[in-house]
Amino acid sequence: MLRNSKVVDAWLSGEAASNASMRTDGVNLYSYQLRIGFKDDGSPTVFDYTASGVYYSQTTSKHVGLAARQPGVKLVQPE
Repeated sequence: MLRNSKVVDAWLSGEAASNASMRTDGVNLYSYQLRIGFKDDGSPTVFDYTASGVYYSQTTSKHVGLAARQPGVKLVQPE
């Protein structure tokens, strides 16, 4: 199974990838069915679905944290 970090790497590289809990089409990043990130003009952005933002779930919070720690990724409040 593809590790979550590899799904995030694929998202940042503009490639499609998925596993049981995360997926990307290379533009959008999903935690299960929830869109947690996107790339607008190549700039990666993730929504703050964490305890300090708009909490959704523990797993989604971990997915957001993993993506948000990558260089150049912006963390914003959910739409």
